[in-house]
Amino acid sequence: MEGLIYKEEDIYKKLKEFKYKFPMTVCWRLRKHAQIIALHLNPGEHIKYIFAAQKNDNPFDIISTYAVVLTNKRILLASKRMLFGYFFTAITPDMFNDIEVKMGLIWGKVVIDTVKEVVTLSNIQREALDDIETNVTEYMMDEKQKYFGKSRC
Repeated sequence: MEGLIYKEEDIYKKLKEFKYKFPMTVCWRLRKHAQIIALHLNPGEHIKYIFAAQKNDNPFDIISTYAVVLTNKRILLASKRMLFGYFFTAITPDMFNDIEVKMGLIWGKVVIDTVKEVVTLSNIQREALDDIETNVTEYMMDEKQKYFGKSRC
């Protein structure tokens, strides 16, 4: 598994699986966002979980879709801009503080608190919130134990 290389198509398929499982989640241009993730995956990283959401705190802003990927080393957030360029953020286990889930009438939010910023992922189908929270929490607990050692966690 150490030499596994993910191609854009593999990442795109996983994003489509999430969108198929949770169709009310607002997300667009998944193939373009998958390209950015594929570009930034390092050798030796493998994907544990992947989903898409809007990276903002406004339920009416539906054009800032990000692909969010949990790898065995970090959390990656990527968005391809409409005309040129892209946005990319990596969150390492030592930077992760907390996760908060907020459920609204139609959609929910996942708020990831880091040392540097608060990342708000919104317009997520309500039923997906438990799945995302469980995967992110388990991932971060495992990675923090590896990173800091069992005596500090």
